[in-house]
Amino acid sequence: MDTKERMAIPRQQPRELPVAERISNFNEVVFGYDDETARREAERCLQCKKPKCREGCPIHNDIPGFIRLIREGKIEEAYWLDRQTNTLPAICSRVCPHEFQCEGHCLLGKKGQPVAIGMLERYIVDWMTANGKSMLPSCALPNKRKVAIVGSGPAGMSVAYYLAKEGYACTIFESLPKTGGMLTVGIPAYRLPRAIIAAEFEALNQCGVKVVSGVTIGLDKTLDDLKKEGFEAVFLGPGAHVSRKLGVEGEELAGVIHGVDYLRRVNLGEPVSLGRNVVVVGGGNVAIDCARTALRTGSDQVFILYRRSREEMPASKAEIHHLEEEGVRIEMLAAPVKIHGENGRLTKIECIRMQLGECDASGRCRPEPMVGSNFMIEADAIIPAISQDVDVTAGSGQKLALSRWGTFEVDEATLQTTVPWVFAAGDAVLGPQTVAKAVFQAKEAAESIHRLLQGRDLREGR
Repeated sequence: MDTKERMAIPRQQPRELPVAERISNFNEVVFGYDDETARREAERCLQCKKPKCREGCPIHNDIPGFIRLIREGKIEEAYWLDRQTNTLPAICSRVCPHEFQCEGHCLLGKKGQPVAIGMLERYIVDWMTANGKSMLPSCALPNKRKVAIVGSGPAGMSVAYYLAKEGYACTIFESLPKTGGMLTVGIPAYRLPRAIIAAEFEALNQCGVKVVSGVTIGLDKTLDDLKKEGFEAVFLGPGAHVSRKLGVEGEELAGVIHGVDYLRRVNLGEPVSLGRNVVVVGGGNVAIDCARTALRTGSDQVFILYRRSREEMPASKAEIHHLEEEGVRIEMLAAPVKIHGENGRLTKIECIRMQLGECDASGRCRPEPMVGSNFMIEADAIIPAISQDVDVTAGSGQKLALSRWGTFEVDEATLQTTVPWVFAAGDAVLGPQTVAKAVFQAKEAAESIHRLLQGRDLREGR
């Protein structure tokens, strides 16, 4: 098949749960590819000599390699090739913003639809599960040296994976009652089924990784306590769990619940009643998740306020598509300026129209308020979902330097903090970012911890 023939093959679409069924439960919306659909999609790949998709992937997966193996029907080999670089393929394939990363760099996307790299990666993982194949490399014999890992999100999971393979006794400390960090409490089950997260922890458990839940490092135990307990190195991966405030009058009223707080409460099983009319503020995936979750928990009039235009929304286009299919309206170029209430509870949201002003180097234009354009929205609840900050409680008691963004300051190459035996990666360093970026940094941090405990140079050959 030549290049022209490959380019003529349309992108293969997966089956999806019907809209009417979606908003009554948290079942996964998108079904995976079957064998024939996956093979046909794999045929679209041009197998570029200098694959841009690898450059766009934060983990630098051998994407053309595993797609070529799918074509050849070597699905198990495709999985193990992918697993060489990606510790969490079942998760990344579902939640990573592929359109901005690997698929956004695919040459086919210049004139049409890029190869569905995310769906193909998901296919090889699902195939392994369906066929009862082992999905974890063999574990090394234990060497009795202990490493503490703070946070059970994707960064912590990846560090544990790499160090357990080297024989280190890893203990993950998680402040929440459930494991998985933001994967569990920040991403709804309709995007990431909980069985997938559970399977990753079962695999880690088989390699001797221990998980201690309900313990907050920095409060219940300090880093010094961990050192005294025999942990020779500590990895910090607490995630970005602190909601950023709108900074408008009335934000303290009942009926105001911030994005990641709302998702955490719902995902931990707490009943949260928002009422019928819900307004979500923001244009990222967290805002989309909040709106679609509100629909699934009983609110039937949900819409989003976003201060820029549709073209500038950072959320995945697929997520926006699903959102609108499910009946959520997006009010573009609008922002809240005041929250009004009676008897301590929200009743109305005062908003203002925006217009786009000067654009920055990235092409995003600054939203500017239009004087005199204020309008009111009646609402039972408002969910600000504009961004998150990192909780740096874990660093209490140590002189860990922080960046001006409130994240842990680390050496870019080694991920070592200003305390030599403490390392950090993922959201704790980058702020709220993708799972893939957390996985990549975690791999580098694990390599540094291994070198430190072996008495080797942390920088040589990096």
